[in-house]
Amino acid sequence: MPRMSDPLAQKWICEPCGMIYDPVEGDPDGGVDPGTPFEDVPDNWVCPVCGARKRDFVPLDE
Repeated sequence: MPRMSDPLAQKWICEPCGMIYDPVEGDPDGGVDPGTPFEDVPDNWVCPVCGARKRDFVPLDE
């Protein structure tokens, strides 16, 4: 089980649509390789579900 200090353990949720970005999975179709922490996702990346901007994502509390 990853520690929460591990950037790959922190998932992020799109506020507009609820899509969850999981750093372990990344978004290969959107150009984000698996294993990419959210902080390292390019600023011009958009939600693959609704097109929201990266800044529209917030940390997911699990």
